[in-house]
Parts: sequence; C-alpha cells; structure tokens
Amino acid sequence: MKNLKYLALGLLITACTNGVEKVDNTQAPDTRNPGNQLSEAEKLIEPKKQIVDKKSFPNGIRIQWFEKTDGAPIREGSVYEINFKTKLQNGEVVDGNYKLQRDMLPFLAGYGMQTQGFDLAMKELHEGDFVEIFIPGKLARGKKGIPGIIPPNAPNIVMLRIGKEIKPTKVVNGVKVWKLEENPEMTDAKIGENSNVAIHYFVGTKSNPRYDNSYQRNTPFAFGMKDYSLIPGLRKAMMDMKMYDKLYILVPAKEAYGSRGYVDMVKPNEDLFYDIIVMDVDGKSVQQNEN
Repeated sequence: MKNLKYLALGLLITACTNGVEKVDNTQAPDTRNPGNQLSEAEKLIEPKKQIVDKKSFPNGIRIQWFEKTDGAPIREGSVYEINFKTKLQNGEVVDGNYKLQRDMLPFLAGYGMQTQGFDLAMKELHEGDFVEIFIPGKLARGKKGIPGIIPPNAPNIVMLRIGKEIKPTKVVNGVKVWKLEENPEMTDAKIGENSNVAIHYFVGTKSNPRYDNSYQRNTPFAFGMKDYSLIPGLRKAMMDMKMYDKLYILVPAKEAYGSRGYVDMVKPNEDLFYDIIVMDVDGKSVQQNEN
C-alpha cells in the first residue's frame, strides 16, 4: 500500500461566518522567531522583514502581506496548494505542513478544513500570496480550544503561502472530484457499478464542517454502489476510483439531500464536502494482506 501522506487539516469548529471589510492599517503582532533546524517546508514560510501591505477587519482578523500578487482570487469551493504554520502568541507551533514535511498540502476553501477565521482570511487572498494572519480566539478554536494543545479563546497566528489552484480530476453532473494521491498498482481494484466499497472519510457542509467522520468510530464505512441510501453524487464520484485513492469530493445539493436537507446536520440546498481514502474495493485489501 502506498503511504498516503496528505494531512487532514485542522479540527471541527462551528460558528457563524461574519463579513469582513478593510477599516485600518493596524499591524498584526510580530511573531517572527526563525529558530533552528527548519525543514524545507518551514523555510518556505519564514517571514520576511518587509511588509508590503496590511489590513484589519471589524471581526478582529488582521493580515499583513510579505508577498502580494496579481494572481487569481481565492474562491470558495476550489482546492489550492497551501503551506501554513499555526502558532500561539507565545510562539508555540501547533499545526502546519512541518508535521508531514510537505512543501504544499491541498486545501478546499470555505468548508471548515481549518478554523472559521482561516476561511474568512482566505477570501481576502490570491494565488501566490504570502501572509501572516492574526485570528482572534473566537474565530480560531473558541471557548473549547483543543485540550492539551490550544487553550480556550487563544488567538492563532498563521503564516500562510498559497500556491496554485488544483483543478478537479473529473466533474460529473456538477460533482467535483480531486484525486490527490493514488497507488498506480491498484489496476485490478477499481470501483464499478456493482462494487462493494469501504472508505474512511470526513463529511461536512459550509455551515456544519465535518459533522461526521469514520475515524471517530475507528471503522471504515462500507457500502454497495447500488445501495439505495447512497446519495447520487457520491455514487457518481466514486465510480472508476481505485483502492487507496485519496479524494476530495464536492457534491452539489441537487446530487445530495436537495431542498429537504438531512435532519439537523445538512441544511436545505447545502453542498457536501467529502475527504475520503478508499480502504477497500470488493475485498481486495483482504487478499493483499493474505499475500
């Protein structure tokens, strides 16, 4: 099995999204502390001395640019390469590319892969930008924080470099699929219309990020491609994928729960975002383990 290295970015935060607008040029706190033994990934986001622009917003977010480009603006529902490092005000690093030693990681804008403040700040950025973002605690991990890692109401300082947009691998009836990583040897483990499949996944919406995930249950979700309960968009997305594929899937509401929504988890007419690793196709993973 190929080692799937992509990071599941961030933890769940649920809060309402507030609009932001430019009000002044207050500078964000200086959090530079290069330290020693930096990885190549970290070197790409070491802050520069010259700040070329800065903005502050009514919700407390502050952004300062080290590099500001004329690249395409960041769009919700699109996937971008990013290199980031999240620190607390005391300089402690709590998240980032350095965990996997990867220069760039995939990030779907607008669907709560990080914090609410992270997504709000992304709306102000362009491909190629290199920034430092100050996110107040209420828009970071909030009152709960992350026990043992981020204290309650702790502001986050994020160093962020945005790379290029990653185009979908396929689009079917509005369903977008990004195949981020695969094992090319799995040619005999492809999903067909009669396949039985097992996946590990996160699923969420803009208003309710990551409302469910199989990792908490420590058991992959198993289903048949012809199961009546399988939403049409997921069936279309999974067709022809292979065992051990790493996928992002964005399913429009019309191919999911439509105008009815889904109990208290999915609002009417909300799109779904799936973050998936295909764990098995038609029992092939068992056969591999036996061999």
